[in-house]
Amino acid sequence: MASAYTPEEREAVYRSISERRDVRRGFLPTPLPQELLDRLLAAAHSAPSVGLMQPTRFIVVRSIETRTKVHHAFVEANQQASQIYTGARLDAYSALKLEGILEAPQNLCIVCEAQSTQGHGLGRQSMPETAVYSTVCAIQNLWLAARAEGVGVGWVSIVSPDALRSILTIPAELMLVAYLCLGYVDGFGNAPELERQGWERRKALADVVSYERYQAREQP
Repeated sequence: MASAYTPEEREAVYRSISERRDVRRGFLPTPLPQELLDRLLAAAHSAPSVGLMQPTRFIVVRSIETRTKVHHAFVEANQQASQIYTGARLDAYSALKLEGILEAPQNLCIVCEAQSTQGHGLGRQSMPETAVYSTVCAIQNLWLAARAEGVGVGWVSIVSPDALRSILTIPAELMLVAYLCLGYVDGFGNAPELERQGWERRKALADVVSYERYQAREQP
């Protein structure tokens, strides 16, 4: 049997998982040192990937000019997104803080080269989407490493991929997966912000686990 980590090491891993947060506020203006940013990117780059294809590419965004353009794209997309809500739900949506593009001194755009020949197509014949799944694994690696380093990460999904392609000159053959805000923060919430703001409740583990065959659960 392979050796396990010590209890203290295991606790650190599980703590990072349980305390990871999608951070939208409280970013500090101090930029991350290059060596710290390199550690986070290395953690992401070491993520598992189907066929060892390593499809993930990183674009570090630091300039205020570029971040301002991205923020404008967010504002436009957020206005469109809000139109699906009405009444109290619209009020709740409007009160949410959904990005830290300008507050975080560095942003990170992550794309996937899904058609890369590296890996020789292994594992992608029946499930080609595993290429982008590999990139999502890289993002989670970065997120957990960032929490261990005291660095906040926030995923901005309310933005037009076409707008980001134009701003960051992303080639058409690359799939845009994530736009992240990252930086030192003044603290981490004791629960996910959307839970604390009353937007949604987390499901219990028992509600999402089945054995031997899928069993649907009734929605509350």
